Amino acid sequence: MAKRPQPDLPDRPVLIDGGMGRELQFRGVALSESIWSAQGLIDAPDVVRQIHRDYITVGADIITTNTYGLIRDDLAKAGIADRFAELNEKACALAREACDKAARPVLVAGSLPPLRGSFRPDLVGPKAENLTCYREQARLLAPHVDLLLCETMSSALEARTAAEAACETGRPVWVSWTLHEDESGRLRSGETIAQAVFMLADLPVSGFLTNCASPASITRAISKLSAATDQRVGGYANTFHPIPEDWRLDGQKTSDGLLPLRDDLGPDAYSVHAARWLDAGASVIGGCCGTRPAHIKKLRDLIMARYPE
Repeated sequence: MAKRPQPDLPDRPVLIDGGMGRELQFRGVALSESIWSAQGLIDAPDVVRQIHRDYITVGADIITTNTYGLIRDDLAKAGIADRFAELNEKACALAREACDKAARPVLVAGSLPPLRGSFRPDLVGPKAENLTCYREQARLLAPHVDLLLCETMSSALEARTAAEAACETGRPVWVSWTLHEDESGRLRSGETIAQAVFMLADLPVSGFLTNCASPASITRAISKLSAATDQRVGGYANTFHPIPEDWRLDGQKTSDGLLPLRDDLGPDAYSVHAARWLDAGASVIGGCCGTRPAHIKKLRDLIMARYPE
């Protein structure tokens, strides 16, 4: 069995931060249709840093670098491909600066995103090309982060490719898949959680999560994750309405672009779902797109009520 590097975390369930992109928008920062939340690194780095600090203030144990939108091809569309390394390093610096102000230990997770659009297993592309891209970004992030997080992976192959690159750095690696809208607990590719975990069996991945799916979908998946691995498992949901299978952030269809948020997933309602994840064996919980510091505070209260320090 491969050695699995572990981040230094408390024994109780661990709390990840909430969304970045929508939170930037809530705070008046205009985002790009090509590089999304990464626009904040250029136009509003102080706001990015403050969002990290706000998540720390309400109790997050881990904050995530604002690198989800830092994809070389998308930066090229915006005419700034030459700033790829600079912006990755800037995102890490902002996260580290926020942690340095914290009164307690807080870890930084380096986000490795889908390379050809979120939620689209049909667009993942060839492994060899993707592996090169992931290696470049993982090597930029690794010196500055406590773990690497391959997130919103829509298929077993997409996750395998990102995880291979991440594991090469020697940093702890967590993998998180996005789930089908049918609330089956399957990946958006249709593969099962067990199949996705098996695809990583020979890699030293130490966390297996699900994210950017409905809370109900994550509830279905947590018990399947718990049954498939003895490593940390968990989830962090979005607050979107169902996402069309052919959705594109920069697409031209009426269903493309900014996704609408549900109005029934405020902090209290969201925490009810998170409690179910804990009941099903989750040891990591948090929030994804549309969740805010108030959501994360509610999750911190939930954890502390169950696991008083």
